Amino acid sequence: MTLNPAGLFGQIDDLQDLAIIERPVRRSLKTAEEIEKLTVDEDLNDVERAVYLLSSGQDIQRASVVINLPNLVRQNPAETFRRVVPKVREVLHVAGVEMQLAAAGSFLTILQDDLILIQTHTHSILQIILLNLDHRDAGQFRNERSAAVVSNAWLETLLSAIDALPKETIRQEILNPLVSKAQLSQSLQSRLASCRILGKVAGKFESQIVKKDLLPLVRSLCQDVEYEVRSCMCRQLENIARGIGPDHTKAVVLPELMELARDEGSTVRLAAFDTIVNLLEMFDSDDRTRIIFPLVKAFCEKCFKADDAVLASLSYQYGKLCHGLSGSFTEEQRVWFLEFFKKLCILGIHHENGHCENQAYPLELEKKYESVRKNCAYNFPAMVLFADPKCFLSELYSTFSSLCHDPEISVRRTSASGFHEVVQLLGPNVHYIHKELIALLQDDSLEVLDALMNNLQETLELATSRGEGAASENKVNIPDLIQALTAAEQKAATSLKWRIHEKVLQRYSCLPRVISGDQIYFRFLQRMFTITTTNNVLPVQRESARTLCVFLRYNRKQEQRQEIISKLVEQLGQGRSYWNRLRYLDLCEIAMEIFSKSYFCKYFLIPALELVNDPVANVRYKLCHMLPKLKSTIKLPSDKHLLQQLEFCVRKLLCREKDKDVMAIVRKTVLELDKMDITEPYQKRHEKDLLDQKKEKEENLLLEMEQLERQQSEGKLTNEKHSDKKRKEIKKAKLARSRSLSSHPTTPKMVNSDKTIKVKESGNGPRSGKSALLPINDDIIRSHHFSAVSSSSSSVPVLIRSNTISTVEHRSNSSKDTQSRKLTMQRKSSSFGMQAGRE
Repeated sequence: MTLNPAGLFGQIDDLQDLAIIERPVRRSLKTAEEIEKLTVDEDLNDVERAVYLLSSGQDIQRASVVINLPNLVRQNPAETFRRVVPKVREVLHVAGVEMQLAAAGSFLTILQDDLILIQTHTHSILQIILLNLDHRDAGQFRNERSAAVVSNAWLETLLSAIDALPKETIRQEILNPLVSKAQLSQSLQSRLASCRILGKVAGKFESQIVKKDLLPLVRSLCQDVEYEVRSCMCRQLENIARGIGPDHTKAVVLPELMELARDEGSTVRLAAFDTIVNLLEMFDSDDRTRIIFPLVKAFCEKCFKADDAVLASLSYQYGKLCHGLSGSFTEEQRVWFLEFFKKLCILGIHHENGHCENQAYPLELEKKYESVRKNCAYNFPAMVLFADPKCFLSELYSTFSSLCHDPEISVRRTSASGFHEVVQLLGPNVHYIHKELIALLQDDSLEVLDALMNNLQETLELATSRGEGAASENKVNIPDLIQALTAAEQKAATSLKWRIHEKVLQRYSCLPRVISGDQIYFRFLQRMFTITTTNNVLPVQRESARTLCVFLRYNRKQEQRQEIISKLVEQLGQGRSYWNRLRYLDLCEIAMEIFSKSYFCKYFLIPALELVNDPVANVRYKLCHMLPKLKSTIKLPSDKHLLQQLEFCVRKLLCREKDKDVMAIVRKTVLELDKMDITEPYQKRHEKDLLDQKKEKEENLLLEMEQLERQQSEGKLTNEKHSDKKRKEIKKAKLARSRSLSSHPTTPKMVNSDKTIKVKESGNGPRSGKSALLPINDDIIRSHHFSAVSSSSSSVPVLIRSNTISTVEHRSNSSKDTQSRKLTMQRKSSSFGMQAGRE
């Protein structure tokens, strides 16, 4: 590598520049002169010290006095209001933003905590608040924004104080000055503050006082020349209406709202719309039908065509609007509002080949349309209720599918957040949105998955339980659901957002309520085991261990449980890495919470105690810290041997431990072990015992269910084998009959004589037929066959038996020579002749 001399000299120059920038470090934060200025005489009491600091102290000292003002009022209210509060008032006239905000908070604390005992003190504080409410000095604050922040802080202080003040004080100290501050000649800030104060005090007085004293000011501010004032007063009309009651609202407030809804300013129209929606319950059905519905319809149409700025707020309030007006809608009106909602849901996108894509709009307009669709997704459960869940498939399914596949992440995330509400509303028709659930689980964005995980348990339980007993096409496809859940976990695992992975693992603990134990074992339990033993993120590892314990808790197959527990002990408790052995102790802490004491002692305790011999001090340290918890799982006298083993571990640590940290925790643990049975209250111990009994009872019940299922499966297998055996014997019998018939080609007369002989034999000696069957295998099947035949008609069983006997005779005599066959035929002929003579 070659060095560039010019570059080298350039780096040296840079270093020299850095050396010039360096400044000498001050050894002390304050000089002696500064310390002298900050020094206060120790003989002064709190009030005198506060007065001195407010008069000649620095800004930081003055601010400390203002912050400490509530404590001074508690200690010495009379002297504080006589000497300190006037000084604070003088200081605030020239104070900066920080001190103004501190003073606003201190005075609010004084008013809310009932620290004032004299009315004159309240008057002095309210005068300070009102004075600073609209006080603006160009040199006092850095800019207009700082002045607005200070003014708003004092306004919030006043509004919060109104709740704690009596009516008479509000009337004298606030309402009387309010009349002059609400005039058109006052500043814009003063009139805006008057609007909010009017809305706040309306709930403190009777309706007659509100109507007489406040409504004139309200009408005046609703007709103000500035749209900000009209909008602010319009938003306070809700409080005014609730203060005067429904009757006066219809006569006074509703006309003002109708006029403001037609205002030229979009913010004023939006404020009127929001207020109307919030006051729907105060209007009767006739007013909703004649006045509110046409007004709202015209507002919606105007916003959709020409007022994009208001569409976002309109879409946000749409669910509440439809729900409030639903009782007064005709069918035509209901359809109109539903169709308008569908238009809002696809605003700014178009569908092509089953996919949703954004149309080409300016960036600002795209953001507005995205906000509209997001609000529609937020209101979708309310619209399902509005449209009737029974009509979901025909009226809203395509809209919901569009929102779940929206190109914007925020829309899909909002749909995922409310998915459980839609599932709850659909009831037995939950299978309609199975594809959307799978799509959201497999979404490319982790934000969507994160939102869906918040209510995953409720969603899965409703989605899988509602389909029980329904037709196969109406059930949720469990294999597809399992595949989507597996893919979601793997996607979260491969990302760098471990908190989402942790949440996914936590939510998957509900799967035993949703899918079968075998499906969990083969698709999820092994995965949880892998994460527990290999993941390096501690919260993720602990959450996977907890979910793994839950899976073990509800697994009904003993061999599967034994396999996983043995693997945990082998790879964690006896693992080569000390990190894994530490994780086994974490797993034990989780297992103590989930399993009963007896189950934990049976499978987890001994491997944990064996870690007393671990070569790493960290492992022994954690084990010592856990010994009291481990001892609490031992039940005497049945687990006396376990207690002896635990005590042996403690003695071994006391005798052999060399690490000082471990030795210190051992001594502390010994004291805790000795005090365990004494210090714990009886009630708490009794509650723990009851909880443990409940866990043990559930575990025994699961074992019984396992045994019952095993017996049922074995019985079912035995029945299937028995049925297969029957089918095989029947096939053998049919095959033998067909062979016997094919091996005896006789004349029709001979066949008839043979049938007649068999009828005689059957009638005279039924035992002969049974004895003829003895050489044949599977007597059980045949005896059952004959018993069934004997109860039927006489002709059919004779044919069956004849064929069977001829087959037997054919098999038994097949080894004889031709001469014996002729003799048999002659005997049959003679018997036939004897029967014919008898007839």
